[in-house]
Amino acid sequence: MTLPRRLAAAWLSRLRPAAHVPSVAGLRPAVGSPSAAGLPSAARRLCVAGSAGLPPRLWRSWLGVVRSLARPSRLRPVVRSVIAAPLAVLFVGGIAACSGDEPAVASPFADCSALTSPPPSTAPSAPSAISDLPDLALPCFDGDDQVSLRSLRGPAVINMWASWCGPCRAELPVMQSLADNAQGKLTVVGVDTGDTRDKGASFAGDAGVRMPTLFDEKSTLLNSLGRINLPVTVFLDANGKSYVHPLPLDAEGLAEQVRKHTGVTVTP
Repeated sequence: MTLPRRLAAAWLSRLRPAAHVPSVAGLRPAVGSPSAAGLPSAARRLCVAGSAGLPPRLWRSWLGVVRSLARPSRLRPVVRSVIAAPLAVLFVGGIAACSGDEPAVASPFADCSALTSPPPSTAPSAPSAISDLPDLALPCFDGDDQVSLRSLRGPAVINMWASWCGPCRAELPVMQSLADNAQGKLTVVGVDTGDTRDKGASFAGDAGVRMPTLFDEKSTLLNSLGRINLPVTVFLDANGKSYVHPLPLDAEGLAEQVRKHTGVTVTP
């Protein structure tokens, strides 16, 4: 149930200053919150709107205040002014809890724990060198752990893509096929670039993409490589030497580039 704008405006005009309290339209009740039964319908809506996302302890405090305001005898102006400020803070806290940056779409990607280890097929007598990739770290899409790009070990393929990029939508399933067929020989990692988490996760989930993926909201890696357009694929050999391919790839072209720049033969 949402709070009607007329009711919100009337309520916020009581609290001073009302201009500092954001809109409450569209808020929903928190799961497992105490019941607001017995309150007038308007107060019940206010209770639900203000408490959205609050922990149970703060929810009970909010509920108590709303019950007091719903009584026939109105609070005296002095009492109202005393509770207005903390009540506004509590109200804004409930709204802030609803607007967190957690994605609404679950991540379809694997975690990034294996990215900094060389593929099992790499000869143990010849450990992978530190790569010549840009010296920066990006969060893993699944979990937000920071991954240093220079800690990635080759042979590897790093594919930069975005949900809004048409060629990426055709290429990314081919990259997933490469990851499926190259397990143990080659590390394949995606970088969702200049995108939002929800849109990236939604597209990847629909396309069946599961490979470990980093999240680069500000296109930091793309800019560091001096590139503008997507997709971009970086091939990294076992010695840490990288090659940047700036164009989309089909299965045949990808297999050729992998063989040429990583020394690994695999068919996507």
